[in-house]
Amino acid sequence: MRIVAGKYRGKKLISPSHNIRPTLDMVKQAIFTRLQFFVEDSEVLDLFAGSGALGIEALSRGAKFVTFCDKDFQSIRLIKENLKLLKEENFKVIQGDYKTILNSLTTAFDLIILDPPFASGYYNDALKIIYENKLLNTDGVIVCERAKEEKLKCEFNLDCTKVYGSVAVDYFVN
Repeated sequence: MRIVAGKYRGKKLISPSHNIRPTLDMVKQAIFTRLQFFVEDSEVLDLFAGSGALGIEALSRGAKFVTFCDKDFQSIRLIKENLKLLKEENFKVIQGDYKTILNSLTTAFDLIILDPPFASGYYNDALKIIYENKLLNTDGVIVCERAKEEKLKCEFNLDCTKVYGSVAVDYFVN
């Protein structure tokens, strides 16, 4: 795993040794190419952060602040280790269940990254809570990486869907 672009471009991150499905570099590059003018100075929520690679990519590309969230202790430890490698300071790491975290957040975000385990059923619940709690800024974007076969439904407007082999990425806006 490596950082694709930005101030940390080319830096290698510690790969997960436990049950995490990292986003492929090709998919990560495509996501952030699409968001290239949007990420700078943004407030980002990386929900189901896993290794933290997507949120770290956002920091590398100029995000103002990233909140990393995951339920798994090993993932939280890995995120902190990867951030320590970069000597990054503009972040917060929260361990807990996504529903509890989403219901406790009091600020809205410019970019929300949802990449839960495929076939987990977490997408629609998370999107519903984000919508009900107004956690996406008016001109914000939600990026959902999912298995191509999975279908999402939510109150946000689907801007577009891109497919990369067996993976689909949905971009939702207010």
